[in-house]
Formats: sequence, C-alpha cells, structure tokens
Amino acid sequence: MNLANKLTILRIFLIPLFMMFLLSRVPYGVTIAAGIFIIAAITDTLDGYIARKKNQITTFGKFMDPLADKLLVSAALISLVQMGRLSAWIVVVIISREFTISVLRAVAAAEGIVISASWWGKAKTITQILAIIFILLDNFPFHYINFPFDVIMLWVAVIFTIISGIDYLRINKHVLKH
Repeated sequence: MNLANKLTILRIFLIPLFMMFLLSRVPYGVTIAAGIFIIAAITDTLDGYIARKKNQITTFGKFMDPLADKLLVSAALISLVQMGRLSAWIVVVIISREFTISVLRAVAAAEGIVISASWWGKAKTITQILAIIFILLDNFPFHYINFPFDVIMLWVAVIFTIISGIDYLRINKHVLKH
C-alpha cells in the first residue's frame, strides 16, 4: 500500500473522530472537529498530489479517494442538519448527487471503465469543504465584517454539485446504455 492510499484511509478513519468532537458537548468540541475536518480535507489534496508526483495512481485510489470525500462530506452535512445549522433539503441534493455518481462509477467499473474525477467534480468537492469549514467555524473571520461567506460558499457548492452531477452523467451516458 502506497502513501497516497494510506492518506485516503487515514481520511476515512478521521471521520468518526470528527463526528465525536462535533456532536459531543466537550468544550471547544466544534472547533476541534473543524480542525480534524481541515486535516482530513488536506489529506485529500496530499494524496492526489503524491499519487501523481510519485506515479502511484492505483485503481484502489481512483475508487477510494472519491468515496472517502463523499463519506467525510456526508458525515459533516448530516451532522450539521442534526445540529440545526443546515437545511436538510441542501443535504438531500448533495447526497443524492453523490449516490448517483457512485452508482454510475460502479456500473462503469463492472464494464471495466474507471471514471476519474473531473474539473467540475473537484470544484464541487473544494466548495463543499470550504462551505462546511466556514459553517463549522460560524463564518469566522467573515462574521466580523458581516459578510456571509459561509452562505455564499454553500450556494456555490450546491450549484457546483448539480452542474458536476449533470456533467458526469452527460459525459458518461454511454455507460448507462449497456
């Protein structure tokens, strides 16, 4: 197992730790959870960089990296709904797209086709992660200047989520015809 894949697995193992701090009532739990979430998000950038730089791209990584992202983001979004900090419909839209593309990838894999992340998919992930971080941090530091960066990032994330989902389906419609 190479370093890139180990980072992907680390990201998955950070999810329960993130949720434990986020949903517990320990002092500074949400802030600690935000820090864990940020570390997990950084592993996403690092694993891709390392895999490309050291030519360690694997089929395992192509499947597990997007799955790890989906698990991390879904855990955060569902927890934020439970905490009353996010509307459920937004989470349903985002997770519906994630399930749809995961099924598309599974169907493609059964045909021997690997669907890699697109630019839209990467932009979707980045905007979702930023929205989650700023929602977790109560829009810090932008709340000092009364600028709703967290809300703006959330709407951008929803738009990119929808566009990327449509783009994946459009580009890979041949997979669905089998």
